[in-house]
Amino acid sequence: MKKYLLALVASFALFLTACSANSNNAETEPATTVEEEATVENESTDADQPAAEEEESTEANDTAEGKVFKIGAIPDFDQAEMEDAFNDFADYLSKEIGQPVEFVPTVDYASLVTAFDRGEIQLAWFGGLTVTQALNKVPEAEAFAQRPSDQEFKSVFIQQKGLGLTDIEDLAGKSFSFGSESSTSGHLMPRYFMTEAGLNPDEDLDGAPNYSGSHDKTYKLVESGAFQTGAVNVQYWEKALNEGLVDDTKVEEFYRTPDFYDYNWTLNKDIDTEFGEGTAQKVKDTILNMGKDDSKIMDLLSTESFIETKNENYDLIKQVAEQLGMLN
Repeated sequence: MKKYLLALVASFALFLTACSANSNNAETEPATTVEEEATVENESTDADQPAAEEEESTEANDTAEGKVFKIGAIPDFDQAEMEDAFNDFADYLSKEIGQPVEFVPTVDYASLVTAFDRGEIQLAWFGGLTVTQALNKVPEAEAFAQRPSDQEFKSVFIQQKGLGLTDIEDLAGKSFSFGSESSTSGHLMPRYFMTEAGLNPDEDLDGAPNYSGSHDKTYKLVESGAFQTGAVNVQYWEKALNEGLVDDTKVEEFYRTPDFYDYNWTLNKDIDTEFGEGTAQKVKDTILNMGKDDSKIMDLLSTESFIETKNENYDLIKQVAEQLGMLN
């Protein structure tokens, strides 16, 4: 009987030892499993990250490639001529920068400044006044190119043939037409030089001055006899004379102003952000390297090349605009 009890006690002790061992194994195995799962999860995350970054980069490129780069210009030429030349330039620029480009006509000078301010126009052909108005609204924009003639631009005062005027002071008591109200060479600077000569354009003429809207309309009004005198930009005047568009038996020049900066190409802000890194520089390089035969735009603008300019070149125009209340 004692032998039987001893055997039973020994068997029970072995059973408890076995249970204890199994319990210890059960407690250590889950820790190993969790550690392995964490390793697998980290490896999965690291593998997925480059793919996600590549997908984001592809989406950004697709967005830039799908956008149309839009250009605009102040409407101081015949509309049909402008659209033909600027559409040709848009095609040329598109090929050079690898981006869809579209010319967007505007009804007047102010409309172009407004569209530029809203970010609807990326590249604009401005005059001296309109660029100062645009820079006043978008200080980050950059005037970067001009024609060689634009660094020494002039306005021309014209009269009916045989009227006998020789200087600005002689305009007193005569009917007169400016161009567009927002034109540098057709309004702002002629008004400035008239004021400097002691003439008040709103009080000393024969009636209130007229605003024709463009240079070609101004010389046609004087030519027709509707107005005795007017002011146009020198380049447009010389081009019209050379092409026989002006009847020089009916209208003539009598005064040229001192030099001032005028027309320019200006880029809006955030070009690289919207169209991809390096786009702004491509546009600049394309325009600054253009030759006379590259696009119809060169003939329209009467130039064989473009040269660099900068925002500071239009400080005088800005000062005059502020003095005359025309900056906004």
